[in-house]
Amino acid sequence: MKTKFAASLLSALLYAQGLLGFAALATVLLKERAHASELVTSGEMPSGPSLLVVR
Repeated sequence: MKTKFAASLLSALLYAQGLLGFAALATVLLKERAHASELVTSGEMPSGPSLLVVR
């Protein structure tokens, strides 16, 4: 009976570890994607002083 309980507990712990690993991977990938998008957006904007002439 103890071996079945130990096997169930080990299985549950491995399942939880897999879920946490997946969540961590998804978080890292989403942060990288947001950071890359931020760089593209900031690259479109001119840097430094700009001059606007209105006639």
